[in-house]
Amino acid sequence: MTVVERVSANPSSLSLAHAPTKARDAVIDAMRGIAILMVIGIHSLPQPLDANWAKSLDAALRPCVPVFLFASGYLTALSGRVPLAKRLRATLIPYAIAFAAAYIYMALHNPAMDHRIGTTLARFGLGYVFVYYYVFVYVCCTLGLWFVFAAGGDGQTAPRQRIATLLLLSIGCGLLAGSYLDPAMSKFGASEALLDEIRMRDIPFWFSFAALGALTAMFADLTDRGICRSLLGAMLAAYLLYAAVRMLNLGDAATYDSTAFFLYAALFCISLFAVQPRLPLLGWIGSGSYFIYLWHIFIVMALRDHTGMRQLGGVSSFAVSCILTALVSTAALLAVRQFASPRICRWLGA
Repeated sequence: MTVVERVSANPSSLSLAHAPTKARDAVIDAMRGIAILMVIGIHSLPQPLDANWAKSLDAALRPCVPVFLFASGYLTALSGRVPLAKRLRATLIPYAIAFAAAYIYMALHNPAMDHRIGTTLARFGLGYVFVYYYVFVYVCCTLGLWFVFAAGGDGQTAPRQRIATLLLLSIGCGLLAGSYLDPAMSKFGASEALLDEIRMRDIPFWFSFAALGALTAMFADLTDRGICRSLLGAMLAAYLLYAAVRMLNLGDAATYDSTAFFLYAALFCISLFAVQPRLPLLGWIGSGSYFIYLWHIFIVMALRDHTGMRQLGGVSSFAVSCILTALVSTAALLAVRQFASPRICRWLGA
C-alpha cells in the first residue's frame, strides 16, 4: 500500500548511516501484509457499527494506515532521502486507473451522481471515492518527509539532529491538530459528515506516524526481548483505552485522529516492528499491498450490493466477506504478476 524504495534492514541498532539496497525488507513487507489484511477486515465489517463486537474489532484493526505510514518514514530515514518523483509516479498512476474504475462503479449505482468537472477533480484530488482517502494522505506525507529530509541536509550529526527535531515537532503538531481540529470546525458549523471527511484527511496527525517511523529508524534499538514484552503489554492497555473511549463515547471518541487512537496505533506500529514478523506469505501479500488496497474494495462493494450477505447476520457476513475478499484479492495479485507485463504491473500497483 505504501509505495517506497525498500532496503534490507535487520541491524541491532538503526541509524541514518545505513545505505539503501535493492533487496526487499522482509520485516517491512510482512508488516504491510498484516496491515492490508486489517484494511480488508475493517471494510468487511457491517455498517453502521452498532454492535459492540464490531466496534471493538474495528478499533483493534484501525492501526492499519499508521503501519503503512510508519513503514514509509522508517525506510525514508534509512535511505536518508525521498525519491519524490518516483514515489508520486508509482502512487498516482495506479490510483488514476483505480479511480476511473471506482467512478464508473459509483455512477452506475447512483444515477443522481454529480458529474461536473470541478466536482470530479475534487474527488480525484482528495481521494473522495470509495476508501481512497489514503492516497491523498500518503502523497501529502511523502511531501512532508521530502521537506523534512531536504531541510536536514546530508545526514551528518548536526543535520541529523535538525531532522530529529523537525520530526518531534511534527508529532506534537499532529497531536494538536487531532485534538482541536474537530472543535474548531464545529465552531464554523461543519456537519458531522463533513467533519468525518476532514478528520480522515488530517495530514498533520497522519504525518506523525511517518515521523515516528523515521525516529524509530534513527534511534530505536528494539532487539531486547524485555522491551518487546513491555511494548506488547503497553499496546494492549492502549487498545483497551481506545476501545473503551469509542464504545462509551468518552471525550474525543473519534475513529481517526484522537489522542487515544494515536497512543494505541503508535504502540501497535512499534510493537509490530519489534516482533520482527518474517512470514513469507505475509511478505508476498505486503509487497503487493498497494494493488490489494486499490482493488479489494470492488469485491467488498459487489458482495454488499449484489448478494444476500446482509441476511447472514453480522458475524457471518463479516467472516464471509473478509475471507472472500482476501482470497480473491490475492488471487488477482497473483494473476496480474503472472500474466501481465512489468509495465502493466506498475500501472496497477502490483
